[in-house]
Amino acid sequence: MTITHTHRHMYTYGDLPRLMGLMTGDEKHGPAATSTLDALWVLYDRVLRVAPERAEDPERDRFLLSKGHGPMAYYAVLAAKGFVPVEWLPGFGSYDSPLGHHPDRLLVPGAEIGSGSLGHGLPIAVGTALGLRAQGLHEPRVWVLIGDAELDEGSNHEAIAFAGPAGLGQLHTVVVDNASASHARPGGIAARFEAAGWSAVTVDGRDHQALYDAFTAPHPGRPHVVVARVEPKYS
Repeated sequence: MTITHTHRHMYTYGDLPRLMGLMTGDEKHGPAATSTLDALWVLYDRVLRVAPERAEDPERDRFLLSKGHGPMAYYAVLAAKGFVPVEWLPGFGSYDSPLGHHPDRLLVPGAEIGSGSLGHGLPIAVGTALGLRAQGLHEPRVWVLIGDAELDEGSNHEAIAFAGPAGLGQLHTVVVDNASASHARPGGIAARFEAAGWSAVTVDGRDHQALYDAFTAPHPGRPHVVVARVEPKYS
């Protein structure tokens, strides 16, 4: 699947609602998608060292969308940044569309993993960071976006407990907290990560400058988590 990127249209954050509006049909998981929109935009617009023409560059940053069951915002951002054609968006979720209800890394340019089954992204990100370290690639950063409900899965807590003592400074996690977890974290989500030796920041998940500052905060020798609080899912 070859995509050319000449004459790329420049989209802004203000274009994202229109791009998301092109995707129709059942199983849109609208709240799951819109909860991630601002964090995704700030990452792709100001933080991640990725581009369509760097898809195979070993020095690129890796972004893993673990919260993959509501990918409309992700597809809109990828389209805005030239990874996928805007013309693909109206076909979202249809039989012959590469844009499925869960992203497929073999079909969606820019997607690093196939996602949608909750609880896998953070463990995969830990393995990715370890793999980069083993190859002597110390500049690429690994970012993974998870939902707060994924912290109900034990696999994530094993990953959290491992990454801190392992000193995976290349690892960054964004937890989008829309109060959909079944099991509350005493002291807040950030405290769980801090207890395992992570650097942690909690911010307003709709405030772009706060997100940027949190994403770029120094954390030498430690993995870093940003808890992005947004409106409750069922408010």
